[in-house]
Amino acid sequence: MPEEQTISARTRQQHPRALAPANLALTVVVSVFGAIIGLQLLVNLGISANTSLIGALVAMVLARVPMSLFASYRSIHSQNLVQSAISSATFGAANGLLLPIGIPWAMGRPDLVVPMFCGVAAAMIVDALMLYRLFDTKIFPAAGAWPPGIAAGEAIRAGDKGGRRAGLLGIGVVVGAAGSALGIPMSAFGVAFIGNIVAMIMFGIGLLLRQYQTQLFSGDFFATTIPEDNLAEAYVPHGFMIGAGLVALVQVGVQLARKNSEEGGTTRSDADMRRTLGLGPAAYVLIAVFLALICGVWTDMSAGMLVAFVIYAGLAALVHELIVGLAAMHAGWFPAFAVALITLIIGMIIGFPLEALVVLVAFSAATGPAFADMGYDLKAGFILRGHGADPDFELAGRRQQLISAMIAFGIAIAVVLVMWESYFSRDLLPPVDRVFAATMHGGISPHVAMSLAMWAVPGAIVQLVGGSKRQAGILLATGLLVSQPSAGWAVLAGIVIRFVWLRLRSEKARSEMEVVAGGVIAGDALFSFGESTLKSLTAKS
Repeated sequence: MPEEQTISARTRQQHPRALAPANLALTVVVSVFGAIIGLQLLVNLGISANTSLIGALVAMVLARVPMSLFASYRSIHSQNLVQSAISSATFGAANGLLLPIGIPWAMGRPDLVVPMFCGVAAAMIVDALMLYRLFDTKIFPAAGAWPPGIAAGEAIRAGDKGGRRAGLLGIGVVVGAAGSALGIPMSAFGVAFIGNIVAMIMFGIGLLLRQYQTQLFSGDFFATTIPEDNLAEAYVPHGFMIGAGLVALVQVGVQLARKNSEEGGTTRSDADMRRTLGLGPAAYVLIAVFLALICGVWTDMSAGMLVAFVIYAGLAALVHELIVGLAAMHAGWFPAFAVALITLIIGMIIGFPLEALVVLVAFSAATGPAFADMGYDLKAGFILRGHGADPDFELAGRRQQLISAMIAFGIAIAVVLVMWESYFSRDLLPPVDRVFAATMHGGISPHVAMSLAMWAVPGAIVQLVGGSKRQAGILLATGLLVSQPSAGWAVLAGIVIRFVWLRLRSEKARSEMEVVAGGVIAGDALFSFGESTLKSLTAKS
């Protein structure tokens, strides 16, 4: 990229270039590391880790080495490029690539792995590009919470500036790590400090309903609608998400129809948003056509069914990433697996053949993770670049982050291409792939469609009443889908402390809260990463 494209016309600030030799070298190294760590954690523990803070810490440590070779890493914007790269490689390799291609292997169709790999790699790239184009619009504002992004941004800024902010961040990190060591979901606690208050309350309620489902839904009254006192087995969370998701799509459409709105940011126009939401579905439909042809899906369906499959697959991919993105922006959690399962269940109700369902769920699962992670990375950059005070500099920095992410995705593709067969041949599959396979083999009973339709109604009502800014229905459904003991109490405790803090402190308390919340989320992420990595290495040995 030409040098002048990284310079702000207003302030003449020059943003570090992702392709500068020093930045590029570190990007490659941390991306390889992030991709391998992501794969190891996914196949051994069934989880993925946010490694952005690891990348930022590596860059900060190198910046303090008294050698000219590492001088460029003293820039907080170079450090931000590194954290963008490692997190993109981690989520891309694990959630965006290995998890989707493991589904056909789990179904006994190894011949579909390589064709699916080509399709999901393309979907992952489109996924990230979509968020890049939608960030700072009415739908996904830069001012949104994006909690892990705040954690990374505040950590880098505190490491650079020091002083009171560094102290507050340090307190948050210690609290987050200590709570995580005690088994408390501290990310949920930290998110409550910075998310929309209504969205956080609904998220907490959903988590508590899921945690205490046996006590709350036992008895004859719920016997027919929630058998065995299990919300998931009754498809209650899935129905809620379908209803809330449909209303959320209508709300997005209403926002698109508004000609003049001040809800967005300073760097993306309504025309940019409409263009992106027009091109994105078209790209997904093209990928669905490619997958239908290369995987041989078309041979088992009539022309009408094939058209329906292609349209459904393309639109499901778009809906999947939008729902995952909204949940990630507000709560820092993205229920990618659960939403992909909903896509599969609806596909089974429609009556697509088994091979088409394999392609459908793998394609759907590939969209969303890169979308959410790109939002986190761009939020960190937004904080470091002054919250959009200089739109030219903000756009220049965002563009460099995209380049770093695309390099990381390329490395993730190469790493997975080399390593997938060694994992699968040893029966090391992402655990959720076996769930998808079991669902497809087991089939769907008639009562499932009725349950989904019944519980979609309250989900739609909550989303409609909450409005597009709060996403109450999406967050309630997300809480119902997440099985995380004590997370609901952590969210509600965070809300109470947030309320008291704002009542007792000045308006400056909002900024302080973001720093502490970022530290709590960072401490939880660092402890969880270390613990998960140790468990993964132990499992491997």
